[in-house]
Amino acid sequence: MGEAANSADDDIVTAGFVVIGDEILSGRTKDKNIGYLADFLTAHGIDLAEVRIVPDETGRIVEAVRALSARYTHVFTSGGIGPTHDDITADAIAAAFGVGIDFHPEAVALLSARYGNADLTQARMRMARIPDGASLIPNSVSQAPGFKIGNVHVMAGVPAVFEAMLEALGPTLAHGRLVLSRAIEAHMAEGRVADDLRRIQDAHTGVAIGSYPQYDGKTYSTQLVVRSRDEALLERVVGEIEEALARLRAEA
Repeated sequence: MGEAANSADDDIVTAGFVVIGDEILSGRTKDKNIGYLADFLTAHGIDLAEVRIVPDETGRIVEAVRALSARYTHVFTSGGIGPTHDDITADAIAAAFGVGIDFHPEAVALLSARYGNADLTQARMRMARIPDGASLIPNSVSQAPGFKIGNVHVMAGVPAVFEAMLEALGPTLAHGRLVLSRAIEAHMAEGRVADDLRRIQDAHTGVAIGSYPQYDGKTYSTQLVVRSRDEALLERVVGEIEEALARLRAEA
């Protein structure tokens, strides 16, 4: 395992996300990190292409991390790097990369400064166990670090800590060209515009057209979102959609 290759288009940088935790799957904890990560990556020109939610099982974590690491430029994980017995992510990542795991001197120093020797319990010391060869991800909230190994970024599940780690990572990430978007209010039901959207989409690669139906209790409407990295193409497709909508309104 190592750095995954980018797409043949160097403007495209991709990412996968492994959300780890029985509590997410049981519904006891409502995940807030997927949406935050998606927004963050979009703002950095990185396409979040896949999200997997896996239980606190070493084999499942290893399987997911290996699969996504081979497929995407970046992989992010959340959860399972705390002080309790079921926080097994660090060991699972070490297993995924086939490396050992031990107390990282810098991580130990950070936790010692945070808790003091008297309060640095054996349980808290677990958070200083880092796979061999990994580098630390700073945590401005509670000091217990995440880590990066290969193209995998391992972070806490607590949203405030996850967000702080992600902000620290931002400048170090390979970025792609930003995706531009335009929203168009169709003011008609999705079914009326569907055939035209399919025709326009089929005619243009490099652009994605999303269709989002809405209902206010009385009337149906549709918001159309056009996304592309090519500004000229984006404007051309928006123009074609607006022409189609004008024709459909005239035919009504």
